[in-house]
Amino acid sequence: MSFVTHLESAIDATRLPHDRLQTMHAARPLWVRYDLAGIQRRITPDAIASRDSTMWRWRELLPVPETTAPISLGENETPLLAARALATELGLDDLWIKDESRLPTGSFKARGLAMAVTMAKQFGVTRLAIPSAGNAGGAMAAYAARAGLQAYVFMPRDTPIVNQVECVLSGAKTFLVDGLINDCGAIVRGGAEQMGWFDCSTLKEPYRIEGKKTMGLELALQLDYELPDAIIYPTGGGTGLIGMWKAFNELRQLGWLRSDRMPRMISVQSDGCAPIVRAFEAGERFAPPWENARTIASGLRVPGAVGDFMILDAIRESGGCAVAAPETGIAAEMRRASRLEGIAVCPETAACVLAIARLVAEGRLRRQDRIVLFNTGSASKYIESVPLDLPVLDPRRVDYGALT
Repeated sequence: MSFVTHLESAIDATRLPHDRLQTMHAARPLWVRYDLAGIQRRITPDAIASRDSTMWRWRELLPVPETTAPISLGENETPLLAARALATELGLDDLWIKDESRLPTGSFKARGLAMAVTMAKQFGVTRLAIPSAGNAGGAMAAYAARAGLQAYVFMPRDTPIVNQVECVLSGAKTFLVDGLINDCGAIVRGGAEQMGWFDCSTLKEPYRIEGKKTMGLELALQLDYELPDAIIYPTGGGTGLIGMWKAFNELRQLGWLRSDRMPRMISVQSDGCAPIVRAFEAGERFAPPWENARTIASGLRVPGAVGDFMILDAIRESGGCAVAAPETGIAAEMRRASRLEGIAVCPETAACVLAIARLVAEGRLRRQDRIVLFNTGSASKYIESVPLDLPVLDPRRVDYGALT
């Protein structure tokens, strides 16, 4: 049993059956729709709060049938941490970091890929393929290994080495591509018929959104269903932003939120790859691909997102905005934010901190606003982003005065 009623095209609302493997409609993503009235009769927020604190506590609001054991590596609730020192530096009073680096495989991608792999196995898939700029490939490889499925991962040649290694360790057939993630995606699409794999690309199947939306469900629970004023979110493919906005709307329809106020969804990209920012500022619903995309924040290096209109719709419906952070400041901001809070901030999150500083300076974020920033992955997965030249000591001749 599940409370899923149907799948729905995000582009034209065409209704599709949910009891079979689906990809997209009209080359655009699908929504999973639920019997929210049935869920409301079945479960209460208090009952959910009493369950084990994993992403699977939300089973009624997820597509996995109750009789199906999820493919899991232990997706515990991630902490919501007060960032007081960083807030002071930014001129804020109420800044929080939700630290997704605590998840299996070290990033928020675990949520979406745990769900996608679970549903793929449910529908009889035996071979998966994914284009990835880094963390998604590692997560898919790990969950495919857990599920006993074959995995193929295609990565840009300059993908961080840690991401390459974790795919190989999980047994995925891993290939480097001379190009960007869209070139990797073309390889996956081109080989689908001959290789017989299922495409797990961002938003090419409907279930990664459902995994990612648990970030929003968790956040609501952690804040006692009083949502923050703004959510600052690094955006590549945008599944997390789209998923959270879906979660908040489902919670509102269930009547579980303590007020009608919804957070402003603020999308952050690097000025080296900012198709969503450009489309937002131009008032466009679709984002033309970005040429010559370059950024050390590999998760942001997505020149064209298949769910571009879904991202832009969520930003505008929420009264949010899209901001490009200066690429030249990302590495330094990783160091500063990590030093201030003791949280290993990834480059995508560092871009968000730079965006917050700009928004505060422009008066678009107020000192008293409650702001939640997502740390989407561990800094340890981006060792190339922080080059080191550490001093070497001779233990026989240590000048302690020089150490200061």
